[in-house]
Amino acid sequence: LALIAEVKVPVIAIDMPSGIDGATGQARPQSFQAALTVTFFRKKPGHVLMPGRTQCGEVIVADIGIPVSVLDTIAPDLRENSAPLLPAASAEQHKYQRGHAVVVSGTAHQTGAARLAALSALRVGAGLVTIASPRAAMAVHEAHLTAIMLAETDDALALGRLLADRRKNAICIGPAAGVGSATRAKVRACLASGASVVLDADAMTSFAEVPDELFAAIAEYPERIVVMTPHKGEFARLFSDLSESADSKCEKAIKAARRSGAVILLKGPDSVAASPDGRAVVNTNAPPNLATAGSGDVLAGLVTGLLAQGLPGHDAAAAAMWLHGEAARKFGGFGLIAEDLSNLICSGIAQNPLL
Repeated sequence: LALIAEVKVPVIAIDMPSGIDGATGQARPQSFQAALTVTFFRKKPGHVLMPGRTQCGEVIVADIGIPVSVLDTIAPDLRENSAPLLPAASAEQHKYQRGHAVVVSGTAHQTGAARLAALSALRVGAGLVTIASPRAAMAVHEAHLTAIMLAETDDALALGRLLADRRKNAICIGPAAGVGSATRAKVRACLASGASVVLDADAMTSFAEVPDELFAAIAEYPERIVVMTPHKGEFARLFSDLSESADSKCEKAIKAARRSGAVILLKGPDSVAASPDGRAVVNTNAPPNLATAGSGDVLAGLVTGLLAQGLPGHDAAAAAMWLHGEAARKFGGFGLIAEDLSNLICSGIAQNPLL
């Protein structure tokens, strides 16, 4: 293997490059970079999870005569993400039938994240979007918003009153919302509202010292759709034992979903969406230029907008990951910023079939 790693000619791997774990994608100390990997019937997790995905090079799945019907017996829970089926628009629909999303804003000096999420929810098809803002941040938002509405909500009680309108059916809380007891109280108000809830960034970090309190709050409303969107660091704050385990990224996300009762969208170059029922999907279309400030806020807004339109939690997370990656891919290479992503979402939607 050391000799193969040193050669200056293209190397073709059969099944998996030696040294790459096919179940987890992890690389052993002695592994090599393949230019091409030929595997059979279906890809393995190691073909799509990092760093295995990179070291496999181009992956070709060869047909060796295994009938597709064996999948009925195997019943795999893990799949590679693909272009989603999106909610179909009807000529008879009005805006409230396309859902009303709410994004909870932070203080006056941290308002941009909420606007990125809100614009993404609107772009992905939510009929209406409202930013729930503290009084101190109202003027800042008013200077930037047009199609997105604004409601003053200084605390959890005010947020609860806003969410009492059952037409507001999907909520995003966390992007620059602030870390602490006030955000924890707002999270509980969101969970009690009856709407689907996306917990991002500060909404999760606010429970870093008491993660079981968050999981208990989610468990109080078992019928509620909850999607959590942690990056690696936020995941470690809530699931420290899982973060440090030798499990694959998919296994970690599935265990976290079962523990929390929420769909877990574990972000990264190989983002994974996992559900408490054991299903998981790995996203593979995300280019490196997505590593930019505000990118996660856009993703949280996409999930929220899709939930507002009635997609189940797992499907909304998977669709949002794909659209997020497709928007960045459409942009190309250098220079992408989060503001570009929302405006590129439409190109991904335009080429997709509808439900």
